[in-house]
Amino acid sequence: MAELAKIPQDSAGAEEDRILRLWTPILLRSIVIVAMTVLIAGLILTATIAPRYFVDRYRQVQLGHLIGRESLASIRSNLLAGSPHAMLTVGLFLLTLVPLARVTFCLLLFLKKRDFAYVVFTAYVLAGLIVGFILGHIG
Repeated sequence: MAELAKIPQDSAGAEEDRILRLWTPILLRSIVIVAMTVLIAGLILTATIAPRYFVDRYRQVQLGHLIGRESLASIRSNLLAGSPHAMLTVGLFLLTLVPLARVTFCLLLFLKKRDFAYVVFTAYVLAGLIVGFILGHIG
């Protein structure tokens, strides 16, 4: 009797593992494809609309006129206006999500497997990625 009760749990666990292992690569590839599409569109817009944008910005930095950090609201409004720079920024942000998503999925998998040594290591890496992202945004 105890063996019969154990079989559905094992098959349910195997089904969850299969779903996690199947959908994780699909999700990660989808993020990369969307990010690449946005980046390519941004490059095309840069070449057609504002080919000298980055050269002019570089010249301003050489002259000591540092351009401040942009807020998410300004990036959003510039993106809706069709700004190539905003599109490239969003594409790079989407590309940043790939390692975050991968490490998060690994953490969930290790938590599910109750492999606590890997949970600690993966949580450490995820914390490092998040702290790096926050410090990059702040500093």
